[in-house]
Amino acid sequence: MDGIQIVWFKRDLRTHDHRPLVEAARAGSVLPLYIVEPGLWQQPESSLRQWRFIGQSLRELDQSLKALGAPGLIVRHGEAVEVLEQVRQQFGKAALWSHEETGNMWTFCRDAAISRWCRCNNVTWQEYRQDGVVRRLGNRDGWAAHRDRFMALDRAPQPARIRTVSILSDPLPVRPASTLADDDCPGAQPGGRTAGLMLLDSFLQRRGLDYARGMSSPLSAADACSRLSPHIAYGTLSMREVVQALRQRRHEVKADPALSAWRRPLAAFEARLAWQSHFMQKLESEPEMEWRNLHPAMADERQAVDPERFAAWAEGRTGWPFVDACMRMLHHTGWINFRMRAMLAAVACYHLWQPWREAGLHLARQFIDYEPGIHWSQMQMQSGSTGINAFRIYNPIKQSHDQDPEGTSIRQWVPELAQIPDAWIHEPWRMDANLQARSGCRIGRNYPAPIVDHEAAAREARARLRAAYRGEDALAASQAVMARHGSRKRRADGGRTGSARRNDGQMGLFG
Repeated sequence: MDGIQIVWFKRDLRTHDHRPLVEAARAGSVLPLYIVEPGLWQQPESSLRQWRFIGQSLRELDQSLKALGAPGLIVRHGEAVEVLEQVRQQFGKAALWSHEETGNMWTFCRDAAISRWCRCNNVTWQEYRQDGVVRRLGNRDGWAAHRDRFMALDRAPQPARIRTVSILSDPLPVRPASTLADDDCPGAQPGGRTAGLMLLDSFLQRRGLDYARGMSSPLSAADACSRLSPHIAYGTLSMREVVQALRQRRHEVKADPALSAWRRPLAAFEARLAWQSHFMQKLESEPEMEWRNLHPAMADERQAVDPERFAAWAEGRTGWPFVDACMRMLHHTGWINFRMRAMLAAVACYHLWQPWREAGLHLARQFIDYEPGIHWSQMQMQSGSTGINAFRIYNPIKQSHDQDPEGTSIRQWVPELAQIPDAWIHEPWRMDANLQARSGCRIGRNYPAPIVDHEAAAREARARLRAAYRGEDALAASQAVMARHGSRKRRADGGRTGSARRNDGQMGLFG
């Protein structure tokens, strides 16, 4: 194949298990390209902390390409169609190679524009799968088998050497769009493939032993969880190499009785990896779920933002110590464990009755590992907007007692409460005035009182949701959602879950 072979890196910042790079290298001279797209970074879910992780990963990718004989990664600033047209005009005939991407609506529309540009300019665009997502999937029947077959395929070998062309690169910007706000995140994870490989190894050999038990509490989850999510989200590691490394470790564990304690946590982690693909497939199949309720019953509910309530939640000053500690931890580190993500979403959407879209945008900006397919599926699920999942209205006080029994996390992230006695750390507003004074924390002055009564708010939210989902029309709509997006996990009795059958909490509203 003649002409320049453009390898467009997007959310696949690696040279290992990168089939577009392999195939482009076989076809001719390669232009390894990353486009800093201002339009993408002007989206309301983008943040500077995400860009820092990407920037670190791009620098390591640049070094990996140089080791293969390339001058390095070519960075260009501008919108993708304009940048690709400039390259085409400079080199004449061109082919475009990339991985498929399941992103937000902006990237969906961007890729549609690229497809039109390719057709108009006789440019061949070869896209390849890199995870369990299947494009143009008719229905979910058999999807799990598709994913399992893909994960079992041999990984693409890294090219021994690539031929490249000479072209100038733009510098990596400190800030990819002027609209991005300052975003201090001192506890952020470092980007780059080396950091990802170290995490994978330490999890499979040491840290993962406590995964099943330690994943739920912010006290233990930072070490017990894999912490691979940003590396999978931005592709410094491929999902397939993570799954295959995990399966190899499970094989070792199965063969050695002395390692039997590893069996449960490794099985739990593999199940989580499968659910990651399951949720991403939902967005691939219905991109509108980023902004439109899956179930029509909630179309007119929770439409207005209450500025006072929303700000209190977003800034970690709701008056519920554990909720505020989790939000402040997220601000500081760019990461928090799944259960606490679900709790933060539930508090915003149930107790404070705020729109899931606006709550989701705030959380997306905080997450270094923001993955649109998982995030928007989860925001709809955790806000009760799917019509196929039971309402998970987390009790913030119960979660506090369960996940932070001694108030260790609360005292770390909410220092106003550092001197509160253990007996009152979960509900400091219940202290009398004298005890507040002795503890150096007057509720309403040093730390806010609860913004609402959480029990009354939960009852009201549940009643409103039940009223919205009442009736045969709601059931029919839920069955349609289930048919399109529901899991087809094998049931315990050996059968398969049907499109309208309750499974893992799905159809829980009507079961």
